[in-house]
Amino acid sequence: MHRVDQVISERLTTEVPLVREVAQYIISAGGKRLRPALLLLMSGALGNQNAHRHTLAAVVEFIHTATLLHDDVVDESTLRRGRETANERFGNAASVLVGDFLYSRAFQMMVDVNNMRVMQVLSDATNVIAEGEVLQLVNMRDTSLTETDYLRVIRSKTAKLFEASARLAPILAGADAQTEEICATYGQALGTAFQVIDDVLDYEGKADELGKNLGDDLREGKVTLPIICALKAASETQKRLIHDAIEHGDAAHLDDILAIIVETGALDAARASAMTEAQRAIDAAQRLPSNEYSTALLQLASGLTGRRS
Repeated sequence: MHRVDQVISERLTTEVPLVREVAQYIISAGGKRLRPALLLLMSGALGNQNAHRHTLAAVVEFIHTATLLHDDVVDESTLRRGRETANERFGNAASVLVGDFLYSRAFQMMVDVNNMRVMQVLSDATNVIAEGEVLQLVNMRDTSLTETDYLRVIRSKTAKLFEASARLAPILAGADAQTEEICATYGQALGTAFQVIDDVLDYEGKADELGKNLGDDLREGKVTLPIICALKAASETQKRLIHDAIEHGDAAHLDDILAIIVETGALDAARASAMTEAQRAIDAAQRLPSNEYSTALLQLASGLTGRRS
């Protein structure tokens, strides 16, 4: 990961000061670097030490960071990772354009690897992520969404880059198609579980631990799994309160809605869904060669449902 950070720093070079300032601002905020770590762990599990793994780990982090810049503009977010979002600090225009720069720089780096299969996986993933973003936008304030609708969005918007990160390792290793699918399954399941837990924490966590405002999803009119589960078990009066809050992006009754979510067991139901996905990742990891890297992948999946920030 130290080498990945070096690559990130080296490839953020630009003669435009504002591009460098905005990009450095959001990347230096830290974050879990989970996607690049996944690529490196999967490479280790397969015994692959291909030098391109660091470049591609940086590529997936650039793609992820670009999506964050664009997301925060679309969502009108003001806080991420415990500090001002880039759009809050530099404005929407700068955030969108620097996001575009990071996307294009990522594709320049893909070309350096000179592997068409790598290009295919990452370009397909980037396209699916964009589709997921649009699908989420279309679904805003729609309280009729089902769990299937919700999963379709997060598997496109979030899990697809996890899947691509995991899939790149066997491609670099020259592994067979079956091994590639095992790795991809792990990545998709892990990414899905990660996003479900993230959505649970928006109603269960603490702002100072999350690094973002509690109840942001409600304010933005996002219908996530805790809301879907709550609506299934809520009384008619409770349903009306949730409907009104989602449809108007009104967090004035956030405390009341939090109480409904707890009372209906929605958080437990959502965590159970995340555990199902985490188990799918565990099952995939158990089919990988047994070593310290695959053990770490197992631990990552099994520990995910206990995540609190």
